[in-house]
Amino acid sequence: MLINTPTAPALAWQETALCAQAGPEFFFPAPGSSTREAKQLCNACEGRLACLEYALDNDERFGVWGGLSEKERDRLRRVGRDQA
Repeated sequence: MLINTPTAPALAWQETALCAQAGPEFFFPAPGSSTREAKQLCNACEGRLACLEYALDNDERFGVWGGLSEKERDRLRRVGRDQA
């Protein structure tokens, strides 16, 4: 049986990701809390698109990934399905 696990090169973006310099609570805020600061950090990160792709490919449902919140990623998924 093959298990779809990310390869080391596919995760290379994590080594230089700006999120590694902040705590997880920054990207996984309490419900109703602002995600603005996390998104600003993401937008300054060179790995943002790879991070977003990882989150979409792995169905990450919580937190800010690639500069998008859970709701924004869900909306992006729905739009993609509608266009397919």
